[in-house]
Amino acid sequence: MKLPKGNEAVVLKTKLLEYLLSETHPVGSSKAKFFRALKFDETNTAKLTKSLLKIARDNEVKSIRKFKYGINYMIEGEINTPSGKKVPLITVWFAKTEKSKASFVTAYPV
Repeated sequence: MKLPKGNEAVVLKTKLLEYLLSETHPVGSSKAKFFRALKFDETNTAKLTKSLLKIARDNEVKSIRKFKYGINYMIEGEINTPSGKKVPLITVWFAKTEKSKASFVTAYPV
């Protein structure tokens, strides 16, 4: 199955800047090292956003986790990076209900 309302999925710029690309975030700093090594940074968040949304729209959901606050969807896919590499990622998306649009939670290497 595809991500419900995948064409409406969102990636907040603050999620990228304050988490995924933040070298000082207690959880995101290890991910920041990974993404920064691929040449993603504050100057090209639009490219990263576009790549993450492409994964959400084009790939099948690999797993679903329902919990008290909503639903997490895990989706695997590849992104083209500014370093020229094509890299496989696992992305996680959150929606309050099956009918809500999803928002980006995190991404990490496969």
